[in-house]
Amino acid sequence: MASICFLLGKCRIVVATNHKENDWNMKIKLLWQNHIGLAACLAVSLAWAPRALAATDSSSSCANLPTHTQLRTTLQAVVTLGGNGGLGNDMWGTVVNRDGVVCAVVFTGVDRGSQWLGSRVISAQKANTANAFSRPRGVIGFAGALSTANLFAAVQPGGSLFGLQHSNPVDAEAAYQGNAANFGQPNDPLVGEKVGGVNVFGGGLALYNPAGDFIGGLGVSGDTSCSDHIIAWKLRHGLNLDNIPAGVSSTGDDNIIFPPAAGLQAAFTHPDCAPVGSPKTIAEGLPKTHPIGPNP
Repeated sequence: MASICFLLGKCRIVVATNHKENDWNMKIKLLWQNHIGLAACLAVSLAWAPRALAATDSSSSCANLPTHTQLRTTLQAVVTLGGNGGLGNDMWGTVVNRDGVVCAVVFTGVDRGSQWLGSRVISAQKANTANAFSRPRGVIGFAGALSTANLFAAVQPGGSLFGLQHSNPVDAEAAYQGNAANFGQPNDPLVGEKVGGVNVFGGGLALYNPAGDFIGGLGVSGDTSCSDHIIAWKLRHGLNLDNIPAGVSSTGDDNIIFPPAAGLQAAFTHPDCAPVGSPKTIAEGLPKTHPIGPNP
């Protein structure tokens, strides 16, 4: 921005040197001020143009997704009820639409400092990942959901998706812009942005409405990755957005898969987070305690 102002100002000063001596000071002052203002306007316009275009992309696209209040209330209920393994921490939660635009960011504690601050962006990464690597019903090939937990094994060195976690980096400007006092509020600076990012451990799930339509992604972060998955699963169930068409687990869904596993499941395993809260038993029971499909 400074170089643009300098160049525009210098060009005008060269022109001004052709005027009479008694006009010199006034003309340089006026021309310099005018073009500093012009340069500033141009710079601001260029800086904000991509954000303005991104905002139009998200117009009314969150209409069928949970509101900030719905997401926070349901997530708080899941955390308060407990039985999720792990450390029992407060959590961050994020929802994105099918274009990866953030629709809501929430936390469960009394303020933004009650959760791990780093988990805010991680929850958005997880939502983006589950949305980006799941598919709608009716398409050719694998027409189903992949949770972020399902991606862990495949991205390890020698795995078939090694490097995937670096393929869609977080937009750092979108992730950290704005007033931190608004983090987790309805006007969180992430809302309306495409934050991007790929996360490959538990806590991210695709969202399918009761009709089976694929409508976005959910990310939860703030505890062990196994507990993040458990909480995300219960949260999705509570929102009635778990009518998924298929998955890679042995129960035909996107549940976390612990080793040892055989066949298809072996390619999509995630480490057990025990002994922190013994989540394995809880997670493996989720298809029965919180079954997928539209709730009554």
